[in-house]
Amino acid sequence: MSNGDGDHERFAHYVQKDKIMESALSGSPVVALCGKVWVPGRDPKKYPVCPMCKEIFEGMGAGGDKGKDGKGGKDGKK
Repeated sequence: MSNGDGDHERFAHYVQKDKIMESALSGSPVVALCGKVWVPGRDPKKYPVCPMCKEIFEGMGAGGDKGKDGKGGKDGKK
């Protein structure tokens, strides 16, 4: 039985911008808003946004965490 982790691979995820840069330089993994941990390496433009990340981000409102946004923080996208 699957625990659903494969679903994460079908989406682009929201990540703090500074963590994306750090990962690009060091190869360290990042953590998405939804909790997915991985090393970004694919073009997020080719995937739909993770519904869980999107819901969390939208719930943050206008005063959300700095470095998180709907465009620059997806799965390594700048």
